Amino acid sequence: MAAERIRALGIEEYDRLLALWQRTGLDSLRLQGRDSREAIARQLQSGVQTILGLEVNGQLVGAVIATHDSRKGWINRLVVDPAFRRRGYGARLVEAAERQLRSQGMHVIAALVESDHPASLALFQKIGYVEIDPHIHYLSKRDSALA
Repeated sequence: MAAERIRALGIEEYDRLLALWQRTGLDSLRLQGRDSREAIARQLQSGVQTILGLEVNGQLVGAVIATHDSRKGWINRLVVDPAFRRRGYGARLVEAAERQLRSQGMHVIAALVESDHPASLALFQKIGYVEIDPHIHYLSKRDSALA
């Protein structure tokens, strides 16, 4: 039987996390900006962000970022290695992120799912997330293309 565990990841595991993000095809990486080692270190030190990793027999096969804005929790960057999908790991990572956010006083938890990821949308819907309004547009204003 495989040894599985979910735990908080620190900056010393940045290379493992980056390799996982790359294996999963995460296309929104900004390695010269918000996803650089330095930026991730700052985010972790802020106290409002936690990166949870799922290990199977010591191999990092999944991760999720749980963060909050002091009134709402956010689930970001949920990834599972393609070789380990369809085993319930995504749902387990979301549940772990929810526990983390609730322990920080968050009673509303949200996720943004890109329209070209129907499997992610189906996962969130299956575990109780409700699409509030399909006509809501996600807008952002960035200081640079790296942000």
